[in-house]
Amino acid sequence: MISDPRPADLLETIVAATRRIIEVRAEREPLLVLEQRAADVSVRSGVFRNALVQPDRVNVIAECKRRSPSRGVLRADYDPAAIAREYEIAGAAAVSVLTEPTFFDGGPEHLTAVRAVTKLPVLRKDFIVDPYQIFEARAMGADAILLIVSALKSSELRRLHVIARDMGLDVLVEVHDAAELETALKVGATIVGVNNRNLRTLEVDTATSQQMIERIPSGVVAVAESGLRSGDDVIGLRQAGYSAFLIGEHLISQPNPGAALGEILSSAQTAVSIAGGGRLSASACGFGATAPERDKREGG
Repeated sequence: MISDPRPADLLETIVAATRRIIEVRAEREPLLVLEQRAADVSVRSGVFRNALVQPDRVNVIAECKRRSPSRGVLRADYDPAAIAREYEIAGAAAVSVLTEPTFFDGGPEHLTAVRAVTKLPVLRKDFIVDPYQIFEARAMGADAILLIVSALKSSELRRLHVIARDMGLDVLVEVHDAAELETALKVGATIVGVNNRNLRTLEVDTATSQQMIERIPSGVVAVAESGLRSGDDVIGLRQAGYSAFLIGEHLISQPNPGAALGEILSSAQTAVSIAGGGRLSASACGFGATAPERDKREGG
């Protein structure tokens, strides 16, 4: 039997590798030079957040990534630009691009290529731990970045969140439990992603999204991440109160990622249409309170 080569705390390993990568990149391109390059790129402030709150459609952030630590290479013939075009045609609300090189085979050039072929908002998906990466994101043409609460100290999270917002970038702040959500809200997060995947063990439990939604204030955009594979998964979480859904591995591992996204959107949108463009009954989806009910309790 082959032993599992993954470290006990994968997140810590990735963050350590990321910090070393930043040092190498900063030696090649000093921060002051990068800042000037980033300043030359126009910013589309707010387009990512706006794309996630459209009420009459199912808002999916479709992801481009070649590899994952849990499943290895997902797509040998990886062409992020071509995949992004497929996603846009299929009806994605936004595109997420993995740029982490060591564990996901990503790179800045992948996001740059995607930005060149799509008008959709683009999220830089990476383990961002330093302001240098935020300037990189803007220089790449990203509209938003990901900040992972479990990868950062509270002071680091607050600083990076402020820098990104000051640069005109939206910020998806990722949490995994109630304590991390509290931290995210304290730093002013307006877009919160609930990741069903434990980044330390890679285990996935979609019940995490169901349990966390009641804790997310109505004024915060709620995004469900990881483990979503079908229209039923999406519509159930939409009814629970989520505004958007990040889907990656399921799409990228299909023969035609765009067609796979289209199937999910078609199935979920049909359910929305049957409900008259609104929301399905909570009881029909097996969830508790609907988002309007949650808003009412919170004074929304």
